[in-house]
Amino acid sequence: MDLNALSDFALVAMNGGLGKASRASGRSKATLSRRIADLEEQLGVRLIERSARGLKLTEAGQMLMDRTEGPMHEVVDAMTSAREGLSVPRGRLRIASPVLFSQLAMGGISAEFCTAYPEVSCEVVADDRLVDLVEEQFDAAIRINPSPDSSLVGRCFAKDRLVVVAAPSVPMPKPGKVSPVLGIVSTSFQAGNWTLDDGRLVLEPIPRLRLSSFLMIRDAAIAGAGVALMPQSIAWNQLTRGELVQWGMVSGVEVALWVLHTSRRLPAPKVRAFVEFMCERYPQGSLVLNG
Repeated sequence: MDLNALSDFALVAMNGGLGKASRASGRSKATLSRRIADLEEQLGVRLIERSARGLKLTEAGQMLMDRTEGPMHEVVDAMTSAREGLSVPRGRLRIASPVLFSQLAMGGISAEFCTAYPEVSCEVVADDRLVDLVEEQFDAAIRINPSPDSSLVGRCFAKDRLVVVAAPSVPMPKPGKVSPVLGIVSTSFQAGNWTLDDGRLVLEPIPRLRLSSFLMIRDAAIAGAGVALMPQSIAWNQLTRGELVQWGMVSGVEVALWVLHTSRRLPAPKVRAFVEFMCERYPQGSLVLNG
């Protein structure tokens, strides 16, 4: 059954005629009349008797009206709720985020987002693996330098740079040749030189400590254990306070953070709001300026 035709029938019946229904709805009498005729043809019965004195519901029309008046109101209410749902962020927002970014930022970010959108509750899962947003029921994911994926869309909200740092007590080599240095490296470290500032300084890290977290690497560098390579945002406060010295930036390497979601044509309001929120939180596109 055509719900539009049923709705028009109810409109005419409640207003007592085509003219009043037309004025109440702004739709033409011809359109309303055609819809009722279509409904009568679908049902195979007359619903309205037309006479010089106006319109009158037939027995079948009255029965249909009695049976559908309540449900039709429910349908209208449901459609209204759906329209409102397209503009008001609400419900649970489930986010997957890398462990380090979660530890450094997502606590404050999720709290601020829920304050801005009180009808949303957040669940943040710190995980460095590439979760499947659909299968694992995540609404959004924060990823670092994501590879192209046709099933996901999103925006880059901030960028970072890799820098080499050391405590002030660690002497910096002179430029001009490859310089061996005691390195504080990650457990996944692979041998190779660190080229800084387009070749101004080239370091050959000799692993002294292998640590599985950038926070541990940073703290070991502050303690003077050696030279470390890390995102600038992680060491920014320590650089500002003079606990670390930046020897240079790694050439040709940029760290981009993206907020991604599934490529549905109409993402949920809570997802759209979160993407915009992340971009607005880092207006200069830099983690350092917001660290």
